[in-house]
Amino acid sequence: QVQLVESGGGLVQPGGSLRLSCAASGFSLSQHAIGWFRQAPGQEREGVSCIIGGVGDTYTADSVKGRFTISSDTDKNAVYLQMNDLKPEDTAVYYCVADPLGRIKSATGWGILHQYLSALGAWGQGTQVTVSS
Repeated sequence: QVQLVESGGGLVQPGGSLRLSCAASGFSLSQHAIGWFRQAPGQEREGVSCIIGGVGDTYTADSVKGRFTISSDTDKNAVYLQMNDLKPEDTAVYYCVADPLGRIKSATGWGILHQYLSALGAWGQGTQVTVSS
């Protein structure tokens, strides 16, 4: 059974940093897409970042480019999101999302694959990130 367990969310002041972690089980990250979506109150889910495990192909949304960095550790079967220079508009629930079927071959399309991932992807329970002074 595929499971994704997130950790690392919390409350941080603007300009601060957080590191989200996601531990995957039930499938191997190697050559599978895994990453993060986020959803703020009243807004649609946004594909934030993605990495193809073991390949290094990554995608980062323009809204967070230069501030967020995704990485993975295939030995630990985990993915991480380092978030720096956080802004109030980054406040959202962050979901770890994976493609255990291995159909996503490039990280580039992560931001537009929400329908596919909603139907066939694996989702974590979500972790709240709040950026406020």
